Amino acid sequence: MREAEIQFYKDTYPKGTRIMLDSMGDDPHPIESGMTGTVDHVDDIGTLHCKFDNGRYLGICPDVDRFHMIEPVESEEPVMSM
Repeated sequence: MREAEIQFYKDTYPKGTRIMLDSMGDDPHPIESGMTGTVDHVDDIGTLHCKFDNGRYLGICPDVDRFHMIEPVESEEPVMSM
């Protein structure tokens, strides 16, 4: 992966970004498709390290795995201001 691609992933998927896994390539113990998770960080080779909602922590390889960003769920509770 080129430097520009790595920087793209770092800029586009900062810590706290929510993603959904569409499919996992070559992992012997893949996370199931449709699982959601939160990006912890993107390393210097472009791997997105994520904490998934099922408790697993795994790196996503953009060249191999398929995923997409999801919008955070808006709170239904009204926000009080003073």
